[in-house]
Amino acid sequence: MELKQRIKGYLDLVRPFTLLAPVIVSTCIMIASFFHNGKTGDIFLVLIKIILPASFSLALLNGASNALNQLTDLETDKLSKPYRPIPKGLVSISEAKITSIILYLFSFCLAISVGFVFTVFITLIALFTVTYSLPPKMKNHLFLNQIWVAVPRGLLGILASWSVFGNPFESLPLSVALIAMFFLVGGSSTKDILDSDADKKTGVHTLVNTFGVKKAALISLPFMFFPFVMIPILINSGLLNDGLWLLTFLAVPGFFVFRSMFKEKRSKFFENTPAWTLMYTTYFVFAFGFSFLTILT
Repeated sequence: MELKQRIKGYLDLVRPFTLLAPVIVSTCIMIASFFHNGKTGDIFLVLIKIILPASFSLALLNGASNALNQLTDLETDKLSKPYRPIPKGLVSISEAKITSIILYLFSFCLAISVGFVFTVFITLIALFTVTYSLPPKMKNHLFLNQIWVAVPRGLLGILASWSVFGNPFESLPLSVALIAMFFLVGGSSTKDILDSDADKKTGVHTLVNTFGVKKAALISLPFMFFPFVMIPILINSGLLNDGLWLLTFLAVPGFFVFRSMFKEKRSKFFENTPAWTLMYTTYFVFAFGFSFLTILT
């Protein structure tokens, strides 16, 4: 096998595009936490010594869970995604297992260098990712599978990032983390559209293969729309800063994620649907917008 194919196989195993989420989101949240909590120092040195190791810890953790998920979803991937590296024979089962373990270890090592509270959050996130793919394998259970994606990637990921420079249990980070979590509860159903038939054959129960795409989209819509609509209420309650009202407009792309779910086709650029891509993009804009507005206000 050519070296180029092997490298591509390993890259596809960790799914680089999905690693952008923890890097972009965590970096934005950490920068916001740095300025909001009045920390001082050269921001570029802080970026290199603290923020980048922390964001890479989260990214490696995501890569580890991606490798583990492909390892445990081999039968499903044979049916719906035979081009993935394990069913295609580019990466063996044992190699995928070793890759996942190494990435988990590197993630923990980086987390320890950042701080104790951050490491606790990384441990909790890791537990969610492991139990999603391995027994009790929450991926198989209707509704719980979406919660098991949303809690580590939304709630815990944002709280972990904020904890690097501030108290993660203050109203501001908690409110933002809950918004992200509820958005991802709905948005995570976008990843199940192309796997619907294969999931059903392998015993995985999702909103899409249980209720159909249209009903699944309708069930997901409130989670992707109302968290942003609630932002003015959270501001009036003193839980969010006044300047964050602009994030309310993200309800618009949240609605379009819902609309895009009806297009059951693969994206031209990524392995999942346009709805999945738009969902991730909306999450990126939310994190960047929160950081930018928090620094300004």
